[in-house]
Amino acid sequence: MGGKYRITGNAYPRMRRPRRRGRIVVAALAAVVALGLAGWGTLQLIHVFGGGAGDVRARTAAGPVCKPRKNAVTPVHVPLKPAQITVNVYNATPRAGLAKSTADELKKRGFAIGKVGNAPAAYDKKVPGPGMLLGATGARENAFPVLGTQLRGATLRMDARATADVDLIIGTAFKSLTPPKDATAALAALAEPAPAPSGKC
Repeated sequence: MGGKYRITGNAYPRMRRPRRRGRIVVAALAAVVALGLAGWGTLQLIHVFGGGAGDVRARTAAGPVCKPRKNAVTPVHVPLKPAQITVNVYNATPRAGLAKSTADELKKRGFAIGKVGNAPAAYDKKVPGPGMLLGATGARENAFPVLGTQLRGATLRMDARATADVDLIIGTAFKSLTPPKDATAALAALAEPAPAPSGKC
């Protein structure tokens, strides 16, 4: 053969094509890296312009952020005022005049007074403690806590009445109502809001 492929001596020219596979692999890897960097840069821009970077800096400066626990905040319950509670005062002891004197004292302390007299037969001489508070089911959450500040040790009982008035039945161990100073402090404590939840996780 002559020309380009002329044979000179005993060696024959190789007819292989130039190798390009290495170049293709390198180009593919470069494209993948470039796409990855472009995607990462786009995410960073979105994060910065969306305010995310500021949030990260704020969290880093302020320390770890604690998620509030469920039911951590106690609902604030506003107790009734004494004037909103009508109290029927009944005497279940053999001592005369206790119902009237107790009703007069409760009236001085701001309570509205309803019926005053001897206790019904179901309770007459059958209340061993200092007294009993008797009312509808809803009284447990509103009237009883307020009226209970006036008589320590009173037991609570619910009945089927449909009215909002409550009964204070004086028991055989009754001596006197709670001293006015202590009763006023107890009422003030009822009006205090629930403490705010701590920031601990």
